[in-house]
Formats: sequence, structure tokens, C-alpha cells
Amino acid sequence: MSNQSSAVASAEAPFSMKAIMGPLMAIVVGMIMVILDSTVMNIALPTLMEDFKSTVNTMQWSITAYTLALSAVIPLAGWLTDRFGAKQIFLLTIFLFAAGSLLCSFATTPEQLIIYRIIQGIGGGMVQPIGMAIIFKLAPPNKQGAVMGMLGIPMMLGPALGPVLGGYLLEYATWHWIFLINLPIGVIAILVGLRYLPRVERKVVPALDFWGMLLAPIAFATLSYAVSEGGKDWGSLHTIISLIIGVVALVLFIAVELNHKQPLLELRVFRSGDFTVGIITSWLMFMALFGSFLFVPMYMQQVFHYAPLKTGFMILPQVAMTGVFMPIGGKLFDKFGARLVCVVGIAFVAAGMFYMSQIQADSGAGYVITATMIMGVGMGLSMMPVNTHILKAAPRRLVDRVTPLTSAAQQVVVSFAVAGLASYLSTRVADHMAETKGDQGVSLVSAFGDTFFIAGCIAVAGALLAIALRKPKASEDDSTEGAHAPVMMH
Repeated sequence: MSNQSSAVASAEAPFSMKAIMGPLMAIVVGMIMVILDSTVMNIALPTLMEDFKSTVNTMQWSITAYTLALSAVIPLAGWLTDRFGAKQIFLLTIFLFAAGSLLCSFATTPEQLIIYRIIQGIGGGMVQPIGMAIIFKLAPPNKQGAVMGMLGIPMMLGPALGPVLGGYLLEYATWHWIFLINLPIGVIAILVGLRYLPRVERKVVPALDFWGMLLAPIAFATLSYAVSEGGKDWGSLHTIISLIIGVVALVLFIAVELNHKQPLLELRVFRSGDFTVGIITSWLMFMALFGSFLFVPMYMQQVFHYAPLKTGFMILPQVAMTGVFMPIGGKLFDKFGARLVCVVGIAFVAAGMFYMSQIQADSGAGYVITATMIMGVGMGLSMMPVNTHILKAAPRRLVDRVTPLTSAAQQVVVSFAVAGLASYLSTRVADHMAETKGDQGVSLVSAFGDTFFIAGCIAVAGALLAIALRKPKASEDDSTEGAHAPVMMH
């Protein structure tokens, strides 16, 4: 047999799913903490406005500042893990997030809350890319789909369970607990991480990519801000200025990175056709997925007039379907590759969106639950297979640099999609109000239907592009470096 076959065989012997459950649990707990917090804040905004006696424009900055900080630090994850070690930086980011959460619970003014949310964002931005890189390198090549499928569960559970947890804490406790709940979760993540995360030798890194480090936060933070503000008014002066600064900084950043020997983000991986097709497919899929996360709860609250807690419970069937099909999607990826699983999965997402687009005012909750369950099947099948395909398409030695690249790009692309769909929804509401002579109920239902149809079309584009996904060939890095990074348990 070939050297590659023997390498895989030797890799399988000392490793099993049980062997990596410790590191997996540490990263899953950390990711759940960060993702839950992001969705809980959206529910808590009206309560915070009332308690702080502040305006929506001021309190919105508690979300915007967090997003900007998160977007700014994502590109730094690769260099920091190379320089100081993935385990150390991952634990530091969890500590920063938990410390920021504690400070947020003590905030007495909007300004304090905004500053403490920035601390949260600095920690939270690097948790996902670092965690994904660690687990991908620990998983045997023939088990990467199944392992990454397990890692994808918190990425789905967070946005879905956030409204339930947030609604419960706001109804039966105080807003302080949406932050305090992060402390025990953070402590558990740190303790499990100290015990089980592998300590991989630090890499010898050259001088810091100074211009990359300067331009990346400017580009991603200003673009994220411009998009979030553009959802309200694309014609405002600060939105236009932010967009111009972001685009210029992004162009300069790309030029710098392509000419740097050790860039902050490894953009040269786009030379791989497999990588490029994979990441564009993931962008289209996430545009549709996050559209469902945002607009389905919004529909239930604005049309059905459900309370946040009831809305959260209504989404649980979608979470259940995602949880059931995510391990299935991972195993199918290991057996067949990304193409079949992603095409079928994204097609389910599109079907759920088109089903929602036909909703009527008297359709009822069962109709929405059926649609979200169909989407849940698609999410479970497609989400982690496409992410795993992207990582396998890149040289193994660049995984630490590729996960921040994919996370940063996804943050901006999804922000653009959500803002664009939100603007489209507002426009369609106004159009239908004119057609129905002010019938708000009918106008809302029709406008949401139009928006779900557009999201479904985006998903169809992703499914069609997924047909071009190929099974990445084993790179030199896989045969020379081995299937895993060395693990030393502590």
C-alpha cells in the first residue's frame, strides 16, 4: 500500500472519537457561551433601554460595539496562535469574554455597558476560528466530517436557544443574568481546556505583518459597521464614509497580504479552485441560514404577536432536526465528500424558505414549525460538511490562518446579506402598504413572503454551486506532517 495509506492507518490506531472528546468539549462549551450571548442581547435590548432610561440608538451600540470588536480581532487569531500557541490564546479569549461578561453585569450606564461589550468582543471574536483549527487538526482524515459535525452543534444551538434563554432570564430574573450566566460556563470551558486541550509547540514566526495587522481591523470593523448602519439608511453620511474607508482598507489589505511572505490572513489559498468554490458556496448558504435565524422569529413576533420566550420555544423543533442531522451530515461527508451532502442539504434549506414564502396570515404556528424543521434538516446536513471541505482544500500547515480568514469573510458577507434582506423587507412592507391602502397585517405577511422567497433563491444558487465541489486531493502536508498535530494531555 502507499505511504499515505500507512500514515492514515497509523493515525487511526492511537486516535478514537473518545480520545478527542475532552478537547472537543472544551471548545464546544466555549463556543456555546459566545454564540448564546450574541443572540440573547437582541432579545434584551428593549429591557436594557427601559432600565438605563436610554434610546434605541444609544443602546444599539452595545450590540454594534461588540460586533466591531469581534470583527476587528478575528484576523489576528492565526498569528497569535502561531506565536503563543493555540491552547494559550484560546483559554485567554475565554477568560476575556467571561471577564467582560462580569463587567457588563455591573454596568450602571449605557457608556459602561458599551465599553465592557468591547472587551467581550475582543475575547469572543477568536474563539470560533481557533477552536475549529484545533479540532480539525486533531481529527483523523477519515473522521474529520463526523468530528466537525459535532463541533457544528453549538453553532446551530446558540442562535436557536438564545431567544429561549434570554426570554426566560428577562421574564423570571433580571437582565444582569444574561451576562452572569456566562461565568460558570466560562469557568467550565477553562478548566476542561486546561486539562484536555493539546499543547502544540509554538511556531517560529517572522516579524509581525504590521500593515496587515493595522489594515485588517480597520477594513473588517468599518465594513461591519457600514453594513449594520446601512440596514437602516444606506444614504446617511456616516454609512457612506464607513463604507468607503472599509473598501479602501480592504483593497490595501489584500494587496499587502498577497505580497507578504508570512501574511496575517493567507489569501493565496484562493488560488485553489476547490477552496474558492467551497467558500463561495458557504457564503451563499450562510446568507440563507442567517436570514431564517433573523426573519422567522421576527415574523412570529410581528405577525403572530408571540412573546420572545414563546418564539424561542417555537424554534426548538428546528434545533432538534439540526441536532439529529448534523452527525449524519458529517458521516456522509466522510463517505461521499461534500458535493452530494451539500447539494441535498442546501436544497432542503431552499425548500423550507420557499415553503415559508407561501405563508398566509391564517396559516398558523404549525405551518412555520414545518418550514423551520425542513430548514433544520438542511442546516444539519450541509453546514459543517462545507466548512470541513474548505479546511481540507487548504494546505494543512495553513489551517491556523485559514479559519480566521473564513470567519472574517463570513462575518462581513452575512452582515451584508442580513442588512440587504432587512432593507428589502422594509421596502416591500412600504410597497404592500400602498397596494392594500394601509392594511398593515396583510402587508407584513406579503413582505415577509417576498423576503423568504429571495432567501430561498440565494439558497438555490448555493446548491447549484455546490455541484462543482470536488473531493480535495490529499496535500503534501497530510503525508509529511501526519494526520494530527501532536497531543500532550495535561
